[in-house]
Amino acid sequence: MELDNLKAFIWVSEQGSFSRAAERLFITQPAVSKRISALETELKTQLFDRIGHKISLTEAGKALMPRARRILLEVEDCRRALANLSEEIAGPLQIGTSHHIGLHRLPAVLRPFINAYPDVQLNIQFMDSEEACNAVIHGELELGIVTLPLAPANTLHLTPIWQDPLVIVTNKDHPLYGRKKVVAKDLAQHSAILPATGTFTREVLEQTLRPLNIDLDVGMSTNYLETIKMLVSVGLGWSVLPQSMLDDDIDMVNVVNLKMERTLGVVSHIERTLSNPARTLIQVLKDMRQG
Repeated sequence: MELDNLKAFIWVSEQGSFSRAAERLFITQPAVSKRISALETELKTQLFDRIGHKISLTEAGKALMPRARRILLEVEDCRRALANLSEEIAGPLQIGTSHHIGLHRLPAVLRPFINAYPDVQLNIQFMDSEEACNAVIHGELELGIVTLPLAPANTLHLTPIWQDPLVIVTNKDHPLYGRKKVVAKDLAQHSAILPATGTFTREVLEQTLRPLNIDLDVGMSTNYLETIKMLVSVGLGWSVLPQSMLDDDIDMVNVVNLKMERTLGVVSHIERTLSNPARTLIQVLKDMRQG
């Protein structure tokens, strides 16, 4: 059974499209179709139902999927374990990170890492923290440098690196700005622009407000903190953002007894061997934290 055929099978299933799978694999769509056809011929069964422009897994495809994932993960784990025997810091390292961490935290880490280990082939994918965690679980990424989940999957290993205080922010024309005393219930009287439901940052806010039984007026939501900052700066509402993002355009509103913080760090899979580059990058991050 060809590993490339299994990879094509997994990507077609995840993307729901032969063309999108081809883009992720950096090959042509006919090449993807050929790999799927070869796999179906070898297994003597159809793996996908093709109805119009839609494709879906057959029962045989559904049965193969978890086994195909395990096969590829075992092969990758073997490769890493054998490569680690040389103790050389070289080879591929696939990580996922959020746009915010990529902009504000990683440059100071990656600059010395790249200079010290030029033989590491670093592949950085920008995505939501939640998506990166899922990619690590499924073996698509070796590491995620993300906002750590409040309730992580039991297959994830979390390494905290940065504590990231969160604050309520507005622009300087907002009714809440400059008030001597603001309580949490006051937030419900004004439109909010919040991180999207299901994001780890949104969960921190909701967990903090849940005991207070406050129903917020959420006018807009988005996954991108830089976009939220812009919307707050032009006066479209208040939000919750990392304290490090305060500047001349937005400022903090001191809300009585409202303290929030998220933790940023590294996620990896507890059952998989980390490559030498991955273990070295984690150590660089730990050293920076301690320094």
